[in-house]
Amino acid sequence: MSRLVVILLALAISPVMAQEAIGPHAPMTAEATAALEAFITREVEQKEIPALSIALVDGDQIIWARGFGLADPEQGTPATAETIYRVGSVSKLFTDLAAMQLVETGDLDLNAPLTDALPEFAPENPFDTPITLRQLMSHRAGLVREPPVGHYFDPDEPTLAETVASLNQTRLPIAPESKTKYSNAGLGVVGLVVERVAGKPFAEVIRSRLLQPMGMSSSDFERTPEIESRLARAIMWGYDGRRFSAPDFALGYAPAGSLYASMPDLGRFLITLFRDGQTETSSILKGETLTQMFEPQFDPKGRFGLGFAVSEWNGHRRIGHGGAVYGFATELAALPEKKLGVAVSASLDVADVGTIADLALKTLLALKDGEPLPELPRSDPLPEGLAQKLRGRYQDEDHPDRVIELLDRGNRLLLMPARSGFLLELRSVAETEGNTLILDGPILAHGETITRDGDTLTLNGTTYRKLPDDEPLPPAPEDWMGLIGEYGWDHNILYILEREGMLYALIEWFFLYPLEPIEADTYAFPLTGLYHDETLRFERDDAGKAHRAILGESVVFERRPIDGEDGSTFRVDPIRPVASLLPEALNASPPLEQGPFHDSDLVDLTTLDPTIQLDIRYATDNNFLGTPFYSSPRAFMQRPAAEALVRVHQALEPLGYGLLIHDAYRPWYVTKMFYDATPEESRGFVANPASGSKHNRGCAVDLTLYDRSTGKPVSMVGGYDEFSDRGGAHYFGGTSRQRWHRRLLRRAMEAQGFTVINNEWWHFDFKDWASYPIGNQTFEEIEAGAS
Repeated sequence: MSRLVVILLALAISPVMAQEAIGPHAPMTAEATAALEAFITREVEQKEIPALSIALVDGDQIIWARGFGLADPEQGTPATAETIYRVGSVSKLFTDLAAMQLVETGDLDLNAPLTDALPEFAPENPFDTPITLRQLMSHRAGLVREPPVGHYFDPDEPTLAETVASLNQTRLPIAPESKTKYSNAGLGVVGLVVERVAGKPFAEVIRSRLLQPMGMSSSDFERTPEIESRLARAIMWGYDGRRFSAPDFALGYAPAGSLYASMPDLGRFLITLFRDGQTETSSILKGETLTQMFEPQFDPKGRFGLGFAVSEWNGHRRIGHGGAVYGFATELAALPEKKLGVAVSASLDVADVGTIADLALKTLLALKDGEPLPELPRSDPLPEGLAQKLRGRYQDEDHPDRVIELLDRGNRLLLMPARSGFLLELRSVAETEGNTLILDGPILAHGETITRDGDTLTLNGTTYRKLPDDEPLPPAPEDWMGLIGEYGWDHNILYILEREGMLYALIEWFFLYPLEPIEADTYAFPLTGLYHDETLRFERDDAGKAHRAILGESVVFERRPIDGEDGSTFRVDPIRPVASLLPEALNASPPLEQGPFHDSDLVDLTTLDPTIQLDIRYATDNNFLGTPFYSSPRAFMQRPAAEALVRVHQALEPLGYGLLIHDAYRPWYVTKMFYDATPEESRGFVANPASGSKHNRGCAVDLTLYDRSTGKPVSMVGGYDEFSDRGGAHYFGGTSRQRWHRRLLRRAMEAQGFTVINNEWWHFDFKDWASYPIGNQTFEEIEAGAS
C-alpha cells in the first residue's frame, strides 16, 4: 500500500484529525491570522480560559478555524478546531428553524393560539391575548423565564413533556406581546410542539431535518459517545475565586439549550444561512422564510426576530445568538448582507467570547473592504499595590445614593456596580501606569475606561469620590437576618445578602440584583436583567428563619444547611480516636529542612500587651475535633511577628476595636494530629504535616476583632474554623457591616506585613515566615527556655 493511500485512508476514517485547524484561506492573510491568534492566546491566558475554539466564515467557505488552550487540562489534551462545546442558547435557533419548517409545510401556524397544536398547554393567562408560536419564538409570550420542573437549576433530568407540563402551575407575569421577556421555558414549549407535530423525538427531528443536511456531523442534542470523546471539560467559577468542574446534567428544556457542536459545524450552519437555506444536496428552508426570521418581531427596534437576535452593528445588520450554560460560553454572529460570520466557544462559565467575535468580524470586514486591520485591544496587570490602594467605596457626586465598590483580590481589582449587574475586573490601560483603567475580565473584556485622579474615579462621565472607611456601616434590619444566607444546589447557589441598606440576590453565580419589597417576605427583581417582572418569595420557620426561597411561581430553592451558621463550632467526626494519636505524633519528627533560619524567639503575645484577648479553642474541647490539644490557653509568636501584631492591636484602638486571638504558634505534632484525625474530604482546611504549617513556624495567627466597649467579639460573615465557603476571605454573602469588619481586620493586618489566606478570613501569615524553621516545642518547653 502506498504512503499516499495510507494518508487518504487515515483522513477518511479520522475527519477530526484532518480538521485540527482549517486555513487560513483568502481573504484571511498571514498578518490578520497572526494578529487574531496573538489576541486570542492572550485572552485565554489572561482570563484563564481552559479551552476556546473559533471558526470564521466568508460566503460558502470556512476560511479559518482553530483551537486554543486545553480541551482536557488534566490530560493535557489541546483544544482544536474540532473540539466540541455545549453551546447553550444557540440551540434555540435550531429549534426555531425546525418549527419554521413545519410552518412552511402548513403543519403549524405562527399566529394561531398555541393550544391548537398543544391542547394541554395551559399556564394561567389573565390577559386577553392568547399565546402563539410567533410570540414564543421571539420571547414575547409573557411566560416565566424558568419552568417549575426541568429549569436551569434542576439536576433531575425530567423529560421535555414533564418540563412543559409544569408550566401549567404558573401564571403569566406580563401580557403576551407587551414587551420582550426572555424565556427558556418558552423554547422548551416550541421544541415539544415540533416533537408532537413531527411525530418523532425532538433530537431525532433536529438530526434528520437540520444537522445531517447541513453536514453538521459533529453536533447533536444528545450526548453521544462521539460527542463525549471530543467535548471540552468545562469550568465554573465565582467572584470569591473558587473554580470547580461544571455539572453536565441534561436540561429539562433541551430545545432551549442542549446542543453540542464544534465551531466548524456552526460555520456550516452559517454557510447554509448565507445560501438562503440551501445545502449541498437540499434546502432546509426557503430564502423568504429565513428573511422573515431575521426581521424584528412586534417592534421594528426589537431585539429578536423569529429566534435570531437582531441588531445594527457598525452600520451593518447583525444576526445570531449567544449561549451560556454551565461552564460554556458561545457567540454565533453573522452579517448576512456581507455573508461574513464567526462562531466562538469557550469552556469557562460566562466567559466574554463576544469581544473575540466582534474583533473577528471587524477583521473580516477590513479584509473584504481593503481597510486597515482593526487595532487589537489590550490591557496590563495593575501596578503592584494599586488594587490595595484603590479598594473601597465610591459615591456618585450627583446621586449620593449610588455607591460603587472596588474589591481587591490580591493584585486584582473588581468593580461592584451601584445597583444591578456583574462584578467586573479592572486592569490598567497599557502605558498609563494605572492612571487609566479598563474593564477587562472574564465576563466583560475590553469595556469602558476609568480615569482616576487621586481618590476620584470617572466612569462614563460620572464622577465617584472615595468614601471614608473608618466607621462600620449600619447594621442590616433584624428582619432580614432570617433571610440572609444560601439557597439551592451545590452547582448553582442563590445567595441572599445585604448591601448598602438593600437586600440583594446573587443568582446564577454572577448576576447581582437588588430586591424591592412588595409585601411581607415577597420581593420583586429589578425591571432589567434575567428575572425582570418576577418575584422572590421566602417561607420562614417558626423561629423566623427562611427555609426556602421561591423564584417566580414555583422554582424552589431550599435553604442550604451551613455548619456554624447558628454560632456553634463546626465539627468533623475524627477518623481515628484523637487520644490515640498523641503518642504517635509525639514520637514522630517534623520534616527536615534546609536552612539557614533565624533563631526561634517565641514570645507570649499577652506579655507585650495584656489588652490582647485570648480565646484559644485548641486548649478546650470547643474546636472542630471536640478535644483539647494544648495544655494551656497561650499564644506565642516569633518576636518580630508578635511586635507587628501588637502594632495592629494598638492601631485599632481609636476605632474601638482590639484583637482576639484564637491560635498562634502550634507545635508540629499538633498539626500531625489534626491531619491524621480529619476525614480526607475536609483535609483542605488543615495543613499537611509533610510540609508543615506557618503556625508551626510561629509566624501565623488566627484571630478576629473584639469590641473594646463590650469586650465581645464582633460579628463576621462566617465563624472561626468554619469549614464552609463562608470562611473564605472573599466570600460574597452576609451583611455590609460584617464584611466591613472583615475588611477592617484585613486592612489593619496588611499594614503591618501580614497576608490573609484566601479560604480562611481569620488566618494571617507574617511576611518573614519562611525565615523560621518548623517548631515542635510544647508550650512548657518554650516557657522553660524563656526562664
